Amino acid sequence: MNSSHPIGIFDSGIGGLTVANAINKVLPDEQIIYFGDTQHLPYGNKSHQKINGYCIKIVDFLLQKKCKAIVIGCNSASSVAYKSIVEKVKNTTLVINVIDPVVNYIVSNKSIKKVGIIGTNATISSQIYEKKITSIRNNIKVYSVATPLLASLIEEDNHQLYKTGIIESYLQNEKLQNIDSLILGCTHYPLIESQINNFYSEKMEIVSSTKYVGNMLKKELANKNLLNTKNGRMQHEFYISDYTKNFQEKTKLFFPSSIILEEENIFS
Repeated sequence: MNSSHPIGIFDSGIGGLTVANAINKVLPDEQIIYFGDTQHLPYGNKSHQKINGYCIKIVDFLLQKKCKAIVIGCNSASSVAYKSIVEKVKNTTLVINVIDPVVNYIVSNKSIKKVGIIGTNATISSQIYEKKITSIRNNIKVYSVATPLLASLIEEDNHQLYKTGIIESYLQNEKLQNIDSLILGCTHYPLIESQINNFYSEKMEIVSSTKYVGNMLKKELANKNLLNTKNGRMQHEFYISDYTKNFQEKTKLFFPSSIILEEENIFS
């Protein structure tokens, strides 16, 4: 890989845009190639076999684009397909998931004793956060709650999400009482972080991969001498497997300058 090559980021839809935006802020001189698999969203209710299959197809696409690094901008895909993707690229491309940066922060913060996690069925059922966190600090209590409706409703920008109190009903789960921090275990959830903060009256530490993944990627690229040394903003490229108006609008929200957005059917 060459330092001037792009960074690939993918998700099942718009959630990974929060990751792309965070990475762009930390690494403004890097070109981003984003793939949103809107045809198959959300990944959280799919089988592990299907998630793996979708991810490998997307990785093939990003490798064809000569991406020097691939960021799995999806917790479901990170929990299910990370090992398969690492085996696929065979050390030719750097692979970063969105779970490890959060785990690293949690275990390093000694003030955190009781952490809650909300995420998709795939992420929560994998127990990946609990396993990784407690393997390093076994004195932390971890409480996980599946919130399967949120990603789809966020993706659709469905106002039912706010009118019916779905967010609040999930956060009122008894497992999430008396926690000192809450992990947003889905990259869609930063889009409703203000509502979550309101529920906790701004008194809960909200932990999201968007706050840490950019620095981890920058460090890993630097270690491999792959940081782009050329100055100037790069032209990012965005691809989706099925065009949606909401995706285009959300892309412009995070990347307001002119963008390349194309529908790319890589699953035929």
